[in-house]
Amino acid sequence: MKIGDYTNIINWIVKIINSIWNFVGYLYDYRTVYKIGGVFFTRKFKPAEKLHKYAILVAARNEEAVIGQLIDSIKQQDYPEDLIDIFVVADNCTDNTAKVSREAGAICYERFDNEHRTKGYALQYLTRCIKRDYGIEHYEGYFIFDADNLLKQDFVRNMNDSFDAGEKIITSYRNTKNFSDNWIAASYGIHWLRTIRNEHRMRSVFHLATRIQGTGFLFASEVIKDGWNYTGLTEDRAFCADAVANGYKISYNNRAEFYDEQPVDIKIAMRQRIRWAKGHLQALAETGPTLLKHIFVTGGAANKEEKYKNAPWYKKLFNNIRLRFMSFDMLTVVFPRSLGSVIKRWLIYILRVALIFGGALKISANYGPDLLKNILDWLNIPVTNSSHIAAALWLFFFTIAWIAQGYIEGIFTAVYIFIIEYKRIMYIKWYKKIWYCLTFPIFDQIGKISMCIALFKKVEWKPIPHNASVSIDEITKSYKN
Repeated sequence: MKIGDYTNIINWIVKIINSIWNFVGYLYDYRTVYKIGGVFFTRKFKPAEKLHKYAILVAARNEEAVIGQLIDSIKQQDYPEDLIDIFVVADNCTDNTAKVSREAGAICYERFDNEHRTKGYALQYLTRCIKRDYGIEHYEGYFIFDADNLLKQDFVRNMNDSFDAGEKIITSYRNTKNFSDNWIAASYGIHWLRTIRNEHRMRSVFHLATRIQGTGFLFASEVIKDGWNYTGLTEDRAFCADAVANGYKISYNNRAEFYDEQPVDIKIAMRQRIRWAKGHLQALAETGPTLLKHIFVTGGAANKEEKYKNAPWYKKLFNNIRLRFMSFDMLTVVFPRSLGSVIKRWLIYILRVALIFGGALKISANYGPDLLKNILDWLNIPVTNSSHIAAALWLFFFTIAWIAQGYIEGIFTAVYIFIIEYKRIMYIKWYKKIWYCLTFPIFDQIGKISMCIALFKKVEWKPIPHNASVSIDEITKSYKN
């Protein structure tokens, strides 16, 4: 085969890969509306007419250091205490989690099962105990929290406003109680707030389904009438996808705020991100086909709500379209786009490296920015079909440009979050903020690396240690105002 033919074939393959990935990118372009709208809007709820009865569920493993503060923050809610019951499952604990929980006022069940160790299995056991001893319908709704969480005093009342408005699943504002510990904890905090601004706020305005992220959410008892069946590494993604496939919206309440402890050790952060990535891939395999099908076939789920059963045809049609879009929207969440981006780039790199060794890579505007050509000219490197050095340098500069672009975007994201959320982020010294902005892009790169590792690595669920034993009052005092 002639070098020209060899070059044309590889260039043709590269163009196909780019075309496919560009098409995938176009499918995500609508999210720009979420990002822009999230700067200005979020859904607001009227004060509730009725106070509903709730159960709060906490899955805890060796959390004696923090679970007492969580229960205390629940006890301090400006909501009738007789309408809130706290349930803890002490899951395979070897410390005093159960004792501390009971002394603080929670109903605690102990579970010992070394074979089924995910948070999802613990919640499944806990809901079965509640069904056996109380009945699922005894409570109108269920909250899920992690043992390290802390609730602001008005959290339940604000969430009740959303629930009373008819919302069946609601998530909330996730803040970070150890934001200033180091760049890792700060990166997690920025990550959660980015999701709020870029996704939660506008999805709630459009009455669509945003995504649950592990903790700090409420759902109606009817959602788990058949039990809690989400036991994978990331039970939250499976819960979201299943809810959307069954016609449920997932709303967001911007006024309901809680605090979450973030990892501060890079090894623990890496382990957690790999688990998330593995669970992400599992969720795609388990729920992706259902969501894809639901875009085209709803199975009547669109009109299951009472208010749509006798509604005019045009309202039913609009709701049907909305539900189909929700399924598409959730599919874009479940699909691991970052992994696809990495695979696409490496495929193209491998193909172009093959061209280098074949002596057939021609440097031109078709392969990259003119700036790279100018750099080669400045270095007095001849740009010819047979210039291996020129081709290798082109790939090097292109890679650096790609990394730099992502890094700069990450910095601007962190700056944006610190500016727009300054009232709700605890006081952090200015030089620390600069450092956190400069290091946040590393956190995003860790996510991409974790996704690649998760493709090949067997992952087991392991608890994340929590040691920030602070109260909600101490958190409040850490703010400027």
